Amino acid sequence: MGLTSTEENYLKAIFKIQERKGQAATNEIAAELQTSAASVSDMIKKLSQKDLLHYEKYKGSQLSDQGRRFATTLIRKHRLWESFLVEKLNFNWDEIHVIAEELEHIKSPKLIRQLDAFLGFPKYDPHGDPIPTEQGHFHQRKQIQLSKMKPSELGVIVGVKEHSTTFLQFLDQQGLVLGARVQFKKQFDFDESVEVVIDDADKKTLSKKVSENIYVQLN
Repeated sequence: MGLTSTEENYLKAIFKIQERKGQAATNEIAAELQTSAASVSDMIKKLSQKDLLHYEKYKGSQLSDQGRRFATTLIRKHRLWESFLVEKLNFNWDEIHVIAEELEHIKSPKLIRQLDAFLGFPKYDPHGDPIPTEQGHFHQRKQIQLSKMKPSELGVIVGVKEHSTTFLQFLDQQGLVLGARVQFKKQFDFDESVEVVIDDADKKTLSKKVSENIYVQLN
């Protein structure tokens, strides 16, 4: 089945919302794709007719098995291209999302298989997100938000929840990059900001918003 780039983008957006909430409401899809609710309603009809999703009035949309396979393949391509851009072309992690959004629509299974092999079959992309296998399996690991750490706990930064350019640039400036070691010192009651030590050297105070958007694997 041939899909347009727009249809693929809808499937990926619905997949991501489903991962968070179970079902994707029309207004949530519109917000994710920065489009109108009317446009979303039209596309939901088209995708339903292609048996790529199921829609229930007042409940929302859920991908069919086939729709989920398309979305997973798109996510796989996106994250592999992000890995390629960082590891082989020396892009920074805040520069790659928009480029990968274009590259993910290339329709060549052989290219993606060989790209995966060329990169050494990575399990996670430069933002710490799992890269699904060709069979659609996501590698999972135990991780928590930095904000959920307890005093004296040690961990390593393994991912980020927020992917905006400004946020990633801020993390770079603070040394809060993947692989950095974190020791949690304390949380301040006033605003729930936290004090941490990065790589046994730099003491930082992070806002609640920042600490909630960083994933850590405890030692």
